[in-house]
Amino acid sequence: MKKLKNENALVKEALRVVMEDAVRRKIVEFEPTDSASDKLQYAYRLLVHDEKIIPLPNDQVSLPAIRHRLATWILRELPDDHPLKK
Repeated sequence: MKKLKNENALVKEALRVVMEDAVRRKIVEFEPTDSASDKLQYAYRLLVHDEKIIPLPNDQVSLPAIRHRLATWILRELPDDHPLKK
């Protein structure tokens, strides 16, 4: 798995988008005390549930793999002129 350029920023953007969507849909409320890993796992599971991404094989599920999967998903979702795509 090759690390993407701006992967950290892409993951932040993916989390922001998924969390806003989940709160808007009244699925969940995030607390300030929720850890980043919990938010990453929740975002990944929600995208899998919504069938927006293909789930990782069970033996490959890890935080780095989840971060990479979220980054590649948001990269496809962003408009072509978005600064994170450059």
